[in-house]
Amino acid sequence: MNNGEIGKSMAKSKKEYEKLLLEMAEPLKSHYSEGKARLDLGVTAAGYGNKIAGMEGFSRVLWGMAPYWAGGGKDESLVSIYQEGIKNGTDPKHKEYWGHLHDKDQRMVEMAALSLGILLTPEKLWEPLPEQVKQNYAAWLNEINQYKLVENNWQFFNVITNLALKSVGMEYSKTCMQRAIDYYESFYIGNGWYGDGKRPQKDYYVPFAIHFYCLLYVKFMRKEDPDRCKIYEGRAKEFAKTFLYWFDDEGKALPYGRSQTYRFAQVAFFSACAFAEVEVFPLSVIKGMIERHLDYWLRQPIFDNGHILTVGYTYPNLNMSETYNATGSPYWAWKTFLFLALPASHPFWQVEAAPFPNVQKTLAIPECNMLIQHRKGEVTALCAGQYPVVAHMHSAEKYAKFAYSSVFGFSVPRSYEKLAETAPDSMLAFCAHGMTYVRRKCEEFYIKESEVYARWIPVEGIEVETWLYPTEEGHRRKHKITSSLSCKAYDCGFSYPSRMEETKKESKDGLAEVSDQNGFSKVVLKKGSGIGTIIGGVSNVNLIFPNAWIPALEYEITPGIIEVECDIFAKLTIEHIIIGKGECYGEA
Repeated sequence: MNNGEIGKSMAKSKKEYEKLLLEMAEPLKSHYSEGKARLDLGVTAAGYGNKIAGMEGFSRVLWGMAPYWAGGGKDESLVSIYQEGIKNGTDPKHKEYWGHLHDKDQRMVEMAALSLGILLTPEKLWEPLPEQVKQNYAAWLNEINQYKLVENNWQFFNVITNLALKSVGMEYSKTCMQRAIDYYESFYIGNGWYGDGKRPQKDYYVPFAIHFYCLLYVKFMRKEDPDRCKIYEGRAKEFAKTFLYWFDDEGKALPYGRSQTYRFAQVAFFSACAFAEVEVFPLSVIKGMIERHLDYWLRQPIFDNGHILTVGYTYPNLNMSETYNATGSPYWAWKTFLFLALPASHPFWQVEAAPFPNVQKTLAIPECNMLIQHRKGEVTALCAGQYPVVAHMHSAEKYAKFAYSSVFGFSVPRSYEKLAETAPDSMLAFCAHGMTYVRRKCEEFYIKESEVYARWIPVEGIEVETWLYPTEEGHRRKHKITSSLSCKAYDCGFSYPSRMEETKKESKDGLAEVSDQNGFSKVVLKKGSGIGTIIGGVSNVNLIFPNAWIPALEYEITPGIIEVECDIFAKLTIEHIIIGKGECYGEA
């Protein structure tokens, strides 16, 4: 089975979605450890070590398998593996014991999937276990109440774990649950949006973590805690109105922020809405969102030769990963399979998938510091103001570029010494002191319906004011640069895929363009002085295209004030982008 065959198995009925999941699960079976408590999928490292990484892989598979079994799935070939793995993983005397916890422990993350298994399928993942195993399992899960969790989306791992313990009559902590719930309340911004903790970070952890867990709470606590569940339901409905804009009409999502290797977890929020029966949109619309999204992802080479999900985005790529991305981490994507828990009789399986709803061409979403543009086959976000207080790998590139596109993605650097290795697409990059400097933190900013403004300092001695304006075919940038330094700056457009000799590159005074028969990316000077140049040639920096070029305008920066304006255009006419076909993309 190759990537194409996995993609072709994608379909619309419950049985065929189940078939898809099982096809993805089958290659995993030979990678469980001797005691079945770890899923070892490779040797690349994460910050928490390979033993915990193996436990992470074991747990994350349950994001898909538990809903499958709960929804009536008949294949139980993994049930005995998970029963044995739970037995050995929670036995302090066994060599594969998962170990005692400590503050801010990665194993707390993985407890959520294990707990979902108890909540959804106790008849498989709890009741058959011997009494001593139950006691060990409960005692191990209960350790989450003894230690501090990260003060962000992690807080609800405690809630889900305690709900599981409570559901099977084991000791749990109501106090710890309430504390975690209170934390989430403190994160709430308004209009359905949360911050990922008390910080300005708004990314996919809002939909596929915070809202996802709140919707699980709604499902399991609707009768016991109706008032709080109504609050979560209402916020989900408000959030959906703007989060919808993060997707284009072809099912592609906006690549933005950290943890992009979780791929089709981007749509897990809508799956959770269906599961919790929270009608943020009609079921036909929700189904369409999920179907188009999975269709897109399953056309990409996201599996390795052994048919294991890889770290990367549209292709395997460790360069864009975070330090917490182990070999099993990508199976967070299986959160989207939560909809499989819906029984075959549920209306979700009876309705036809609806097309993408009609949306505004532009929409300001101040809660996530974005001005969104919608065109056929593409969503673009013009951004300002975000930079995580806790800086993960490539935070500037993942949060602080001027624009992000569902078609053209974004690039992350190999280094900041060479301009090409910085790969500063959709950024204004300054080359000074032998290094390349880009926007990281904004000193001030605002978002309006027709413009985005930010004031920022890339390096001591240079201050920039930037205005971004949406246009019919792209966006306009205006910069006011106040400098005490002499250096060069590069105003960069979107990355464009390299097809080697078939790629055309044009650069002249006031213009830079990369193109082929399927589209183009270009930067056109409107005010000031700038010479076109093409940056690129470094592989594995763009999330979507393995090889890419970046059109840019080169500005000569001298002490004083310089004002420049340029227009950014990019377009791919090819309908279905498939990465890794030897020429970077091809039609299905």
